[in-house]
Amino acid sequence: MSTEAGIDVQRQLESLIQDFRTSDPPMPVIVLHAEDAADDDRVTELVDELREGQQRHGTRLAVAPTEPQPGALDPTARAARLLCDLGDPRKWGDRSATYRPYAFPRLNLVRALQEATDDPEMREHWPIASTGTPDGIAQREEAQTHLLRILARQRWRPRRPSRRPRQALLTDVQQFLPMGVLGAFTALLTRPEWYVAALAGIGLMVLLAVLNHVPGRAPLFLWLRRESRWFLTTTFLQSAARRQSTSVRLLRPVRSWRAIAARAYDVAEAMREGGPFPLQLYVLALFEDLRDNHRRGSWDLRGFKRTRPPVLLLHRIGRENGGIELIKAVSDVRSRRSELDPLLIVAGVAADDAPLLDRGEDADPPTGRPQPPLQQRRLQQRLRHWYDEWAGNLRADQSPSRTNALPWVLRIPLPAEELVQLRQKDWRCVRAGNRPPLARVVWSAHSLALVMVLAATAAVVHSRELHHTYCSAGLLTAARDTERHPAPGGGTECVGIATGDVRFGAYLEDGADEEGERLRTLEDLVRAENTRVLRRHPGTYVTVVYAGPMSSSTADPSLVKGNEELAGVYLAQRVVNANYKVKLRVLLANGGADMGHQRVTAEAIADYADRDPTVVGVVGFGRDLQSSPDVTRRLHAVGLPVVSGTNSATYLPEDFSNWFSLAAPDEHQAEALGLVARQLRPRDAAPYALVLARDTEESQDRYTSEQATYGGRMLQREGYRMLPAQTYRVANDNPELRLHAESICRGKTVPSVIYFAGRVEDIGSLMTQLSTEPGCANREISILTGDDLSKARFSDTGGRDGVAPRITLYHAALAELREAAAGTDFYNAAAKYLPWLEEGQATYDATGFASGQTALSHDATRALYWAASLGDEPQSRAATWVNLRGVKLDGMATGRIDFTDAPLYGERRGHSIVLKRVRRTADGVSQAEVLCSRPAGGIEPLSVKECAIR
Repeated sequence: MSTEAGIDVQRQLESLIQDFRTSDPPMPVIVLHAEDAADDDRVTELVDELREGQQRHGTRLAVAPTEPQPGALDPTARAARLLCDLGDPRKWGDRSATYRPYAFPRLNLVRALQEATDDPEMREHWPIASTGTPDGIAQREEAQTHLLRILARQRWRPRRPSRRPRQALLTDVQQFLPMGVLGAFTALLTRPEWYVAALAGIGLMVLLAVLNHVPGRAPLFLWLRRESRWFLTTTFLQSAARRQSTSVRLLRPVRSWRAIAARAYDVAEAMREGGPFPLQLYVLALFEDLRDNHRRGSWDLRGFKRTRPPVLLLHRIGRENGGIELIKAVSDVRSRRSELDPLLIVAGVAADDAPLLDRGEDADPPTGRPQPPLQQRRLQQRLRHWYDEWAGNLRADQSPSRTNALPWVLRIPLPAEELVQLRQKDWRCVRAGNRPPLARVVWSAHSLALVMVLAATAAVVHSRELHHTYCSAGLLTAARDTERHPAPGGGTECVGIATGDVRFGAYLEDGADEEGERLRTLEDLVRAENTRVLRRHPGTYVTVVYAGPMSSSTADPSLVKGNEELAGVYLAQRVVNANYKVKLRVLLANGGADMGHQRVTAEAIADYADRDPTVVGVVGFGRDLQSSPDVTRRLHAVGLPVVSGTNSATYLPEDFSNWFSLAAPDEHQAEALGLVARQLRPRDAAPYALVLARDTEESQDRYTSEQATYGGRMLQREGYRMLPAQTYRVANDNPELRLHAESICRGKTVPSVIYFAGRVEDIGSLMTQLSTEPGCANREISILTGDDLSKARFSDTGGRDGVAPRITLYHAALAELREAAAGTDFYNAAAKYLPWLEEGQATYDATGFASGQTALSHDATRALYWAASLGDEPQSRAATWVNLRGVKLDGMATGRIDFTDAPLYGERRGHSIVLKRVRRTADGVSQAEVLCSRPAGGIEPLSVKECAIR
């Protein structure tokens, strides 16, 4: 600043700006004028220097054109023209100004209304009849329609847009951004790929933006824009309204549109009448826009980032350019609204025009306050005193009784001696503190970009973790009922209960083999039947979960057990749904290869059952493992009964009241094999016997240890001299039996009976070892074992399993199918519903049925369904649990299923059981034959006569 007056005024402005950083001080209209008219030009130069200084300081600064305007306009109209171009953000500084450009939606809406009102097309449409008459009402409606048509053609914006088309389009896209985010989030709920959700959000935004720019139509969601809400709710315009509704609601677009249309016409009529109303409306819109641009509670915290108030400069105001009327309108609007706005106005006025801003003759200065001799102070001190006095008098000076009062004007006379230009070295430029606000650092485009990068990185990491953990996952969500787990021998398997789009068959390592195709086919059949149940019979169905091994390992890629059990469950579902009122829905749960992850599966079933009350029980869990008690206990906690077809554990029904099984317990199997052991022992001798068991220390298997325990007791009870039991290890999925074979065959006492407590996959290695050892190759040896050998396919049936010469294998099986075949419709249903069966293949001894696993799972499902649909009404899971003890079904695949005599904590009688013998024929073929059997429901124990081996 080149003058003492300029330095002091600049210092006072910066003092206000400094206060603005931490509070909302009242911003006056500072009017500068010289005490002597000869110094008017120096005042104008001072205003120019203030403009340059504020621009360097980064102030949002606009300069209103105060040159004489052409045309015979009254001072009020000239004042309105001073504000027309201030809705252009470019008038308020360039990109060097702090934060982003201003937005003036309210001011531009008022300008658009003014242009539509002054449009030549409207002249012939204004009503000429009296208001309230039929002609007046009709003319008014026609005029309103035409006004809205003109506004729609202008898109409710000024004809000369204050923004470039690209900026307008960007603003519209920003307006529809929440819709796009909502569309993307809605798409994410369906768990698609991330790019599908992104395309959904972007596509919705583009569609709305295109529809928003249809020519001749009002913009979309016009009534929801902030300028429209202000237009309808500001009390300033209530005088122009004719009791029209001001309700603006998202879900009532028609009513909201009628409200804004009526308000637009009312305001246009008031503008057409002229007077001070249009000017004051321009001023009010400018103030509201600036207040919104500095609102601290906004989403972008712009009020904290814009630490300098906007400044409007008027170089020389007077009557001829409307400046005096503009200052008066500013003071009037501020007094009426009684709200603080951030606009600081600095105006220069000629000394002769300064009295135009004085109070009226009856407006005396306030009394009771000492008036110090200001002339003896510097201008800087006088300025501060004037401002403090002005701010203190605002309360009284805004009173309507203060005739011609301009309470918001702070008039500053500048003496001639302080307008003298100083030497250049004495020039000063004062600036308020410019430390960047915390909000600018924390909540800025750069910090937002950083947060977005971090969020995107976290989302990608989270998505990868979801895809790594769960079987079905999207960008941010996943179906948590199934999880990925390492498969034995390498690879990954999907474990849990299949919901949504999860398919266990899709996770098989070898996806093209026959067993994998069979599993996928069964999954599709079950899901198709479930879809029919849910679509056609909502509310009249029960849900049963099948839990079995539906994945494989590299060591044992066989899916035979899972496929055969699942086929039986599906058959039961089809038969039930075709013949009964209450329908059956089946959910599939995979326990992993050999049920190695059945704890996880049980947890998933329990969690799902908490959400779905139609789940009444579980079928499966057909393998006895160390985790079986925990699994049964977890299902017991949620009230789910378990009906297993093949789990032969003796202790489970004794320990848990929710456990039901169709498989003959291990203890019963050992008792039945005791009939064979009794015949193998000579009457006058006590031969040696041995229990050879699989080592289960490092595995979950419990079946073999149970078999070893009951088998050893049985041999002792039958009078055999027991050799020390031996356990063999399994390393790299291969049984280590060579040393055990040498120990058995080369010892002094070679056992004549071996109770093999192992798995079917180990029997081949044992036969090979025994057949090559000299001490055993030429001796008759009998091997007794449990029901796991029923899964073997011996060479007489086209399989690869066999027995060594001079070795006879006796094993138990769980399902007597031959005697039950004549009394069941099971095989007819299989031929009807299993698409891979050709004519004549559905027989009890055919591949896929001979092991009995299909029949047992079918019967288990039918028994559970009977309990869940008692009285032809869907039962709760608690009622199903109770009803299971009353199940008695004839005509099942394994005979009669009868739970009526089952003790609460104990094993029942009446299981199906078969004893088979396998031996080598003269042709070198291993042939299996049934020694004796009992179909399900038979409670008479087997006898030695029935099970004669000779």
